Amino acid sequence: MPSGVQTEVKTYQMFINGEWVGSQSAKTFPVYDPSTEEVIAQVPDAKAEDVNRAVAAAKAAFEEGPWATTTAQERGRVLFRLADKVRQNLPALAELECRNTGKPIVEAEYDLNDVATCFEYYGGLATKIVGQVNPVPDNAMSLSLKEPVGVAGQIIPWNYPLLMAAWKLAPALAAGCTCILKPAEQTPLTALELAKHFADCGLPPGVVNIVTGFGETCGAPIVQHADVNKIAFTGSATVGKIIVKQAADTVKRVTLELGGKSPNIFLLMPISKPRLMAPSLASSSIRARFARLGAAFSCRNRFTRISSTP
Repeated sequence: MPSGVQTEVKTYQMFINGEWVGSQSAKTFPVYDPSTEEVIAQVPDAKAEDVNRAVAAAKAAFEEGPWATTTAQERGRVLFRLADKVRQNLPALAELECRNTGKPIVEAEYDLNDVATCFEYYGGLATKIVGQVNPVPDNAMSLSLKEPVGVAGQIIPWNYPLLMAAWKLAPALAAGCTCILKPAEQTPLTALELAKHFADCGLPPGVVNIVTGFGETCGAPIVQHADVNKIAFTGSATVGKIIVKQAADTVKRVTLELGGKSPNIFLLMPISKPRLMAPSLASSSIRARFARLGAAFSCRNRFTRISSTP
């Protein structure tokens, strides 16, 4: 229910090619604080023409801009600087995440620490992308050349807004890709706030573009765009199936993280002591079931018992 306290409603813009821009239609939509049902922000309602602008910026940055010649070492430094910015601004980002998702502030702070850790992890990994070389005869030579895929379209859900963004952005940037990120329409605010620090962290214009909108009118154009080389999506199995079908028309790579039934697998071995293990199992399951308000892919909600004996 509304709190009765007047909340300042902030109007955001999208981040495309290093600039803050509105949608070409000039339309916006409201973002809510789910704990009070109050509008806390307005964000642009992006459509296909806005996606086209973001994809063009990402493609140009990948093929012609300074990012195309940035070394792996410098890409890693950019990610370390992003981690530093998250830590420096953690209280404000956590508060905004709390208001926009409705999750407790303690969980939001935990998530934001994970965001920084994610950027740090891939910052270190940027210089350690290795592969294998197949054996060939003595009179032949075999080389493996690791190259970035290109423009990555990234569509994320609402339950871990900035953490999901980091999980998508960090590996793509470490590899040298450019990105179009579409946050969930319910929770786009922390990603837009983080974008304010991109230039200071050394990200050239067009490397990361953030568009806000709905799945059918903003997400689908990203998936279907011929100049997007890769799609990464986290969400429902139903939408994941649609994305696979739409991406097939342009034969692009797709990575999906979809929902499941989250079982607890209880393996009974001859040395197991079920009565001693049950309280710990029940306690951890309850925490997992109700943390993040029950909206998590690790939200365990059933038990599967497997015995090692007939």
